[in-house]
Amino acid sequence: MVPDLVELSFKQNRKAFAYNSDCIELRIGDYVLIEVEKGQDLGKISQVGRLVMLKDMKREPTRILRKATETDLERLEENRRKESMAFQIGKEFILRHDLNMKLVDVEYQFDNNKLTFYFTSDQRVDFRQLVKDLATKYRTRIELRQIGVREEARRLGGCGVCGQALCCTTFMNNFSPISTQDAKQQNLPMNPSKLSGLCGRLKCCLLFEKGFYSSSMKRFPPLDSQIQTNRGTGHVDKIDIFNDYVLLRFEDDEYEKFSLDEINRWLSGKTVTAPESV
Repeated sequence: MVPDLVELSFKQNRKAFAYNSDCIELRIGDYVLIEVEKGQDLGKISQVGRLVMLKDMKREPTRILRKATETDLERLEENRRKESMAFQIGKEFILRHDLNMKLVDVEYQFDNNKLTFYFTSDQRVDFRQLVKDLATKYRTRIELRQIGVREEARRLGGCGVCGQALCCTTFMNNFSPISTQDAKQQNLPMNPSKLSGLCGRLKCCLLFEKGFYSSSMKRFPPLDSQIQTNRGTGHVDKIDIFNDYVLLRFEDDEYEKFSLDEINRWLSGKTVTAPESV
């Protein structure tokens, strides 16, 4: 089946969408030329079919012009070599102007009509003179794009503590806000080094499991609540949603583990004393 809409990937996981209006036979892995503002770009087919329609498209899809030729691919490799040189020169220009910015990546548009410099900074940067110097050097349209540290991790790539490639470089299309409350809800220790990803921000996977923890926690009594047992009054100190047990703390500061079934039998027909709000 000829796909009507495809997803394209470019350098360092940049994504775009394009219409296959000319009904070109395409499959994942093919390189194609697409129409962009004031020129052409070359991307690799990363997704076809109905799944593309389910993705969040921030921009109107462009149009596929044709499949790439061997000459086009050779030019793409040449662009990559030129980008490496432009990266070094860009760093030198930034130091020359004493700008508080970190250059992350450089990307040529396939036809060389635009050269984009991606950078991070913790403040607004006046880079007008830098743009003029770069335009004079390369004689093409220069774009300086400030990105966040999470976007930096996406462009540079890497592996998480799980041993897998970063989620933002594989299947994630957008970043969602994450707070420490998401970690607290999952009873994780508030250790920044354990909760942070390569970008230095809270790990995106905290959100992936948020729904599971929210629904699972409803089966358990709240932490610090009191439960009347055959041993006396116990305070809920810890819960294990995977093994279905509750750890109770008694007045003599001793702990005992009970199954969720035992807890539910004691709670049947009784009221759990919730912890006092601070």
